[in-house]
Amino acid sequence: MLDPKWSGERPKTISDEVREHICLIARTSPADWKTTTTWKASTDPEFIAQMHRVLALYDTPPADGRVIRVDEFGPLNLMPRKGKAWGPVRRPRRLRATYNRHGGVRQMLAALDLATAKLYCRIRPRKRWRMFLDLLKALRARRPGQKLYVVLDNFSPHEHAKVRTWAADHEVELVFLPTYGS
Repeated sequence: MLDPKWSGERPKTISDEVREHICLIARTSPADWKTTTTWKASTDPEFIAQMHRVLALYDTPPADGRVIRVDEFGPLNLMPRKGKAWGPVRRPRRLRATYNRHGGVRQMLAALDLATAKLYCRIRPRKRWRMFLDLLKALRARRPGQKLYVVLDNFSPHEHAKVRTWAADHEVELVFLPTYGS
């Protein structure tokens, strides 16, 4: 008998003959259990041009600067974890079975220098344009005299007017990934 929730209003029954026939088909068919995947196709008319620009920066980095990939990660739950460590001789503190986020969550802003494979990151309470601009300023201070090609997604803080103005004034080119390209 089938569940009425899934088979309509009234429960339906399958005869033994039909059940055996379904089992025979399942055993003899070449099909097996699959999962489906989905994807989004971009409707951005600049998709191909942006894709070629990003791939060109990755394949042949410009001689006049550095290619840096920037992204955000979060929220990070800063929860106490059970573990072992050297410490004074006494009873270890107990950890509660339940945990409240009294300190909130944190966000990580990270930048990967593709030439050196060094990762620079900052942990911040939010992902806002000011925090992103602080990261760009820190990257600019690390590489004075070189143009920075910063590859990033279309997250709204990256596109803020003050970020774009600062980048244009300080030899930082913001190269955006195509929509649905990250």
